[in-house]
Amino acid sequence: MLGLVKKMFGDSNEREIKRYLRTVETINALEPEMQALSDEQLRGKTDEYKERLAKGETLDDLLPEAFATVREASRRVLNKRHFDVQMIGGMVLHEGKIAEMKTGEGKTLVGTLPVYLNALTGKGVHLVTVNDYLATVGMQEMGQIYTFLGMSVGLNLNSMDHDQKREAYACDITYGTNNEYGFDYLRDNMVLYKEQMVQRPLYFAIVDEVDSILVDEARTPLIISGQAAKSTELYTTADRFVSKLKEEEDYTIDVKLKTVTLTEKGVEKAERAFGIENLFDHQNVMINHHVTQALKAHAIMKRDIDYVVQEDEVVIVDEFTGRLMTGRRYSDGLHQAIEAKEHLKVQNESMTLATITFQNYFRMYRKLAGMTGTAKTEEEEFKKIYGLDVVVVPTNRPMIRKDMPDIVYKSVGSKFRAVVDEIAKRHANNQPVLVGTVSIENSERLSEMLRKKGISHKVLNAKYHREEAEIVSLAGQASAVTIATNMAGRGTDILLGEGVDEIGGLHIIGTERHESRRIDNQLRGRAGRQGDPGSSQFYLSLEDELMRRFGAENIMGMMDKLGFEEDQPIESRLISRAIESAQKRVEGNNFDVRKVVLQYDDVMNQQRNIIYKQRREVLESENIREVTLNMIYPVIERIVEAHCPADLVPEDWDLEAVADYANGTFLVEGGDVSKDELWGKEKEEVIEYLKSRVDEQYAAREQQIGEESMREFEKVVVLRAVDSKWMDHIDAMDQLRQGIHLRAYGGTDPLREYQFEGYEMFQAMIESIQEEVAKYIMKAHVETNLERQAVAEGQAVDPSGEPAAKNPVVRQDDKVGRNDLCPCGSGKKYKQCCGK
Repeated sequence: MLGLVKKMFGDSNEREIKRYLRTVETINALEPEMQALSDEQLRGKTDEYKERLAKGETLDDLLPEAFATVREASRRVLNKRHFDVQMIGGMVLHEGKIAEMKTGEGKTLVGTLPVYLNALTGKGVHLVTVNDYLATVGMQEMGQIYTFLGMSVGLNLNSMDHDQKREAYACDITYGTNNEYGFDYLRDNMVLYKEQMVQRPLYFAIVDEVDSILVDEARTPLIISGQAAKSTELYTTADRFVSKLKEEEDYTIDVKLKTVTLTEKGVEKAERAFGIENLFDHQNVMINHHVTQALKAHAIMKRDIDYVVQEDEVVIVDEFTGRLMTGRRYSDGLHQAIEAKEHLKVQNESMTLATITFQNYFRMYRKLAGMTGTAKTEEEEFKKIYGLDVVVVPTNRPMIRKDMPDIVYKSVGSKFRAVVDEIAKRHANNQPVLVGTVSIENSERLSEMLRKKGISHKVLNAKYHREEAEIVSLAGQASAVTIATNMAGRGTDILLGEGVDEIGGLHIIGTERHESRRIDNQLRGRAGRQGDPGSSQFYLSLEDELMRRFGAENIMGMMDKLGFEEDQPIESRLISRAIESAQKRVEGNNFDVRKVVLQYDDVMNQQRNIIYKQRREVLESENIREVTLNMIYPVIERIVEAHCPADLVPEDWDLEAVADYANGTFLVEGGDVSKDELWGKEKEEVIEYLKSRVDEQYAAREQQIGEESMREFEKVVVLRAVDSKWMDHIDAMDQLRQGIHLRAYGGTDPLREYQFEGYEMFQAMIESIQEEVAKYIMKAHVETNLERQAVAEGQAVDPSGEPAAKNPVVRQDDKVGRNDLCPCGSGKKYKQCCGK
């Protein structure tokens, strides 16, 4: 059926290649014109193309000329002229697709074509490699072409400092590893000043070994952790303090909003207990937070109603269903406060500061492309997850490598003996052999067997990329025997030594099938580059993991019935097809797992995008007065909505609770609001009245400390609130995810539950941020040097550990304590007089 469809409509890959070939003809026609230009004239083409872009031409319009320019520059600088198939590969990448190109087809040179073309926009092109060594070599070699054409090239390494990284990202073209790009993105969203950011907006990335980065590493998140876990001692201290407080006298409870607020007397007790002058000073934010959570744990959270204690752990009870929510933890330190209340061991709070998966990082680029020798087997995943099509680019010369059928043995021991015999036979004929193993253990086993036979060989240690590349590059020399793990040496060409092509080229031996066909194909692809001769064969045993998982017992039974000896092999295309079928099933299972991982991570990703976008707006804005006020107003609206519901007549509204909350949260002492002031007003009037009181007090604070200082103070408070709450939210979401699969036993879809609860937790976090901003913006006394504080350390440092630039707000040399007598001589406390 498939053959009939192909006959009627043609193979889609073939149609694409024919389309690209028409453009290749245009590029080739330009070659004489480019060759006639002087070096200076060729270099001048870059400025010409940029001008034409500015006047309205598109990159597609410029493609033939730009590609012809790069080809000529490469010929002059590197003495390498792009083949026609490399031009096709370049067009595939430019269109935001994946180019599957066999080993030895020159993928590194292919990348120069779309990189140069897209760098003309000035938006920055990122070349992504799997390790620093390949990034450095790529930049040093291919960078010569870009530099010749007047482009700037940067290298982004882990060892670089902030300024060096910023310089690298400012270049037209930047080389680096997937890890470093991802971590830089996370670090940029933790900085305290916009000048500390290093990346520009993500425009275009070309990922080398795209299957390794976007598939094999897709489930591994990048995580930035704090230097040490937060101390749990403060939870215990706060718990001891609040257990002595009395309701109404020291604190008030808002049952509807599930909040608790210290009274003026309670605030004074806290200041005495902790030996501080002002509970609302920014340096006391941790004490204030812990006291508030301890109060909530004692006054709001009830044992056997909101939570139960099982096996010395606090387990949350779902308020709607009454079921236990195993694995879920209250966020923002409340869970630890309850543990302290119940005299259990207080668990360390998470110090995950930021996290993202490669899947979600690379999907943020406006355009993404990739190249590898093996992508077609994962085509469905690339399409569904990343929206990337795979195009198989033809080889420059016909592939003549011989791929022989698998040989199957009964036991692992008999298999390895056969492998050693085969190596010895080919080694005696001076033919180079590369042996792929799935584990270091098997490499060492084989090495020991060869050593006993007196066969000289090298074992690849993949820990050192530079040595790895050198060993692999020499694997094609006459008589060379190289043992390597299946993934070793990717990105390095194996050149055949003198006379090796006459004795069959490089021979590949696989000692076990990988669960992914792609990895097996990568191993085979080490031989037969650029039309070279070569061969490959896999040696398997019925004790191999993949064979055991898929029907080895049947084959074992058949071998026993036919009277096969221990060292007698089965060589059959039928078995090879059965193994391939098993691999397809495993690949399908692995894809499903990665898809589920992404579905869960997408929930977090949407939330991360919102937080990072708002955080950047705060960093980049000169004045966030409106932003800050718009965070305080919803707090007012929520408190009024809660106590003045539409289903009650105004006479039954709890205006006293509204006044208490407003006074305790966002109105300063002396500017308090009373229940009587709110009486007789419509709900909207109550909201507007409270907003106007906030506006008045906000303006008074701004006038008191100065406009410039107020702007910095706003950023300090907002960044502190957002960062600390976001960190706690990451921890809470992680805890939720770890336990969510248990919901399946209750007949519910864990993913749906995670999405729903994750959304509710995010909304709660936003409300918590707004309340903290309201409290500290309106009540904190700004009377010390103030710096933007890094949340994790509680001091002014950026995530790289470098001190942040100081930006003082207000300095008072003769500092008066809030509870001291006012120096004006009134006889009142300072806070009730001139310190209002």
